[in-house]
Amino acid sequence: MSRVSALLGFALAVAIIVSLLLGSVPLPLGRVISALAFGGTVGDQLVVWDIRLPRSLAAAIVGAALGMSGAALQGLLRNPLAEPGILGVSATAALCASVTLYFELAASGPFVLPIAAVMGALLATIIVAAAALRSQSVVSLILIGVGLSSFAGALMALLMNLSPNPFSLADLVNWTLGTVANRSFQDLAFAAPLAFTGMAILWATRRGLSALTLGEEAAAGIGVDLKKQRIAVILGAGVATGASVALAGAIGFVGIIAPHLVRPFVRYDASRLLLPSALLGAVLLVLADIGVRVIPTDTELKLGVVAALIGAPVFIWIASRRRLA
Repeated sequence: MSRVSALLGFALAVAIIVSLLLGSVPLPLGRVISALAFGGTVGDQLVVWDIRLPRSLAAAIVGAALGMSGAALQGLLRNPLAEPGILGVSATAALCASVTLYFELAASGPFVLPIAAVMGALLATIIVAAAALRSQSVVSLILIGVGLSSFAGALMALLMNLSPNPFSLADLVNWTLGTVANRSFQDLAFAAPLAFTGMAILWATRRGLSALTLGEEAAAGIGVDLKKQRIAVILGAGVATGASVALAGAIGFVGIIAPHLVRPFVRYDASRLLLPSALLGAVLLVLADIGVRVIPTDTELKLGVVAALIGAPVFIWIASRRRLA
């Protein structure tokens, strides 16, 4: 593990510990440690084990999946704007989840909505992977992804427009804003294996991504199978993103800014970018979730909103530095 990854891993551990301390009712460190050891009061154990810990772990897993997916897609497409949403995976997953809310299917079982989100992500992944098999151009993949994302967004807007009642509309809006509130270890048990499977696939492509920094012709010249590389990255990003959408809904900007912030510290080496991007994405989303809990508002802010409020200025700052450079 590199020094950057070690520091980010330490930062993630600190962020998760802080997230256990803070909330509507702050808990001292001693009470949190006691609750983690199944000591202290029943109320403290309930807050730590049933509310704050699964929520923090969900934010970390979602951030890691989006951060690594963004890094891999930016390396594959050689586009600094690439992120899981650019291939339409996030939007399609959110659309399928929204369909279960619109037709009130989500209430029929705890896993109906997350399964729908993953199926949507896999559907988009299959479409883009099929395009990758037929096309040699990464620009075509980006255009197909943008079109897929726009179409899914339009269908989601249609569902909201035709929403039969205010409660259904509120559920749809809340889902599109993203949140990890009220997540349980049962939710993590469903989504985490998928997220880690997607990230494992992406990790296996790191050497090919490093070769692609030299250009596609040069990468092919040193033995990289470009078609397999594309499909592996798209499949890994699709599975990881689908799991993140199933767990938290639509979360933007993490997949873009995490790789950009890390890249100078790994000497712009794509093969060394994946793990630090995942760790930084996890740190950012855990911090954003802490912000959701401690910012005093009458209605709790949504994680996707806070992530965008943090991510958009950072992205503008990164873009301005690139231009000045």
